[in-house]
Amino acid sequence: MASAPPPISLRLGRDGLRELDEIARHRGISRAEAARQAIAETADREARHSGLAAEVRELMADEGYVREAREVAALMEEMRGPR
Repeated sequence: MASAPPPISLRLGRDGLRELDEIARHRGISRAEAARQAIAETADREARHSGLAAEVRELMADEGYVREAREVAALMEEMRGPR
């Protein structure tokens, strides 16, 4: 059986501690669990953001996609008519 990783210590400051308490209270969990969840959620959000950025870079490198996107944008602008 693998041993648990060592604990860490954080200085959150008043605002950080207040926010952590708010998360814990809202979710009905301990501070430690709230911190674990917040870290996991942040890591997941960062991974999704990085993945989206990579996808956008790929699409922008695709001349066919860029041309089609410009055509669609022009068509939508034409459909909107004069302002």
